[in-house]
Amino acid sequence: MPRRVLQGQVVSDKMDKTVTVLVERRVMHPLYKKFIRRSKRYHAHDEDNLFKTGDMVQIEEYRPISKTKTWRVVPTKEEAAT
Repeated sequence: MPRRVLQGQVVSDKMDKTVTVLVERRVMHPLYKKFIRRSKRYHAHDEDNLFKTGDMVQIEEYRPISKTKTWRVVPTKEEAAT
């Protein structure tokens, strides 16, 4: 079964090897049929502390690393090359 992949913005990088990623999604309101934004924050594993606040990243499901970390940041081709 493939791992879920989400895209969001890094809102905190103060922890060691961890970033907080804010993921927004649009859902339709059940009564008013208007699209509204829902957001959630995920703690993601960032092994080399590459990502800073404001970066757009993709995160994927991963094995539990700690109590709150079950996601990891997916390195793109640019980050993998450096």
